[in-house]
Amino acid sequence: MPLPAARTPLADLEPAIALGALDGRYRAAVAPLVDHLSEAALNRARLHVEVEWLIHLTGHDVVPGADHLSEGEQAALRALVIDFDAAAIAELKDIEAETVHDVKAIEYYLRRRLVEVVGPDRAVALGELVHFACTSEDVNNTSYALMVQGAVTQVWLPRAQALVDQLSTMARDLADVPLLAHTHGQPATPTTMGKELAVLAWRLTRQLERVSGTTYLAKLNGATGTYGAHVEAVPGVDWQQVSRSFVEGLGLTWNPLTTQIESHDWQAELYGDVARFNRVLHNLCTDVWTYISMGYFAQVRGQGTVGSSTMPHKVNPIRFENAEANLEVSNALLDVLATTLVTSRLQRDLTDSSMQRNIGTALGHGLLAVDNVGRGLAGLDAVPEAMARDLEANWEVLAEPIQSVMRALAARGVEGMTNPYERLKELTRGRRIGQAELVEFVRGLGLPPQEEERLVALTPATYTGLAASLVDHLGS
Repeated sequence: MPLPAARTPLADLEPAIALGALDGRYRAAVAPLVDHLSEAALNRARLHVEVEWLIHLTGHDVVPGADHLSEGEQAALRALVIDFDAAAIAELKDIEAETVHDVKAIEYYLRRRLVEVVGPDRAVALGELVHFACTSEDVNNTSYALMVQGAVTQVWLPRAQALVDQLSTMARDLADVPLLAHTHGQPATPTTMGKELAVLAWRLTRQLERVSGTTYLAKLNGATGTYGAHVEAVPGVDWQQVSRSFVEGLGLTWNPLTTQIESHDWQAELYGDVARFNRVLHNLCTDVWTYISMGYFAQVRGQGTVGSSTMPHKVNPIRFENAEANLEVSNALLDVLATTLVTSRLQRDLTDSSMQRNIGTALGHGLLAVDNVGRGLAGLDAVPEAMARDLEANWEVLAEPIQSVMRALAARGVEGMTNPYERLKELTRGRRIGQAELVEFVRGLGLPPQEEERLVALTPATYTGLAASLVDHLGS
């Protein structure tokens, strides 16, 4: 039977019900991003830019004869940003309903507050310097740069770094635990669990270094990037220097050559790096999931949690599966952001305006995945016994070191070491052998005594090369 047609409209309930998972089920994991990449955060950043532009113009005598703001008045204007709250959000919404223009609403809001700060008489002239010579994109591009910078450096990077640190600690703890490797899904040269986790930690660290080195660009140069209005309004001013000092004063890097919009290339570069981090993290999820399925990790569950609704024995690797899904959603959005933001028809089109509103969602799904992987790793216990059993069942992996020793001896002129690969292939290809068979084979090779005893003593669990020490590349 279908759902009844006459039912309570959920969209009418208060408080409002979230449409997306990030604002519903997963809100707690991604809530810090709201302070940086929500619609309210965008308007607060816009207000910040407008306030600082007004202070910059008046404080540097850019417009000769214009009124100055006292230190107290500057502080009062900056407090509008610090104290930006629900009332400010509601007032801006009402203004935008009239202007049908979000940036113009910010300008009018600041003009209202300016009256309260400097009085109605002085606000008449000073108000004309609010949004002076700016196009909306001058405010928007600087706002987005500040927002993304804050979201990445204050939220995403610390969480991602904490996860890599957690993984690195696991790698060090398991550096000496032997593990049967699987290349192409087949038993291969043994390694250690710590070394394999270290490989992933190393890869993730490289991407974090790239993200940490992001250059956040911004511009303030007018309607088509020519400073046309600036020069006509106040000739003789070094407007490029005014623009540069303003942008750099915000903690951003000045872009000297743009159309109406800042070109967003830095955003594409950043999202590419974050997406690559996500892809490596996805690789970690699939590998750890596989190790769990092989019994190499046991999952530790809290009391009362349920693995399966029907099978009481099950403990599902849900954290890693959840992370995989969210990484895929995140990367789908990051990829479309990176590929579309770098293109704008001629001097300006509005595709970037709608596209950039998805930055928070893109980073949010990635942040949720980071949270899930961290929780998943924290719930794992290594099972060295399971790894040892698989090693013990695959003595044929020692065919590699035996034939390698024979090759080295043959190269030194030792007789009887011919065709080592072929001889080991005949012994091991397509069948399992045990320790006794391998020892018998080694004893019959006619090896020098020292080499023979070394190979006889070798086991799959001890044939790990430098794996344990390679973990040291992660540093302390």
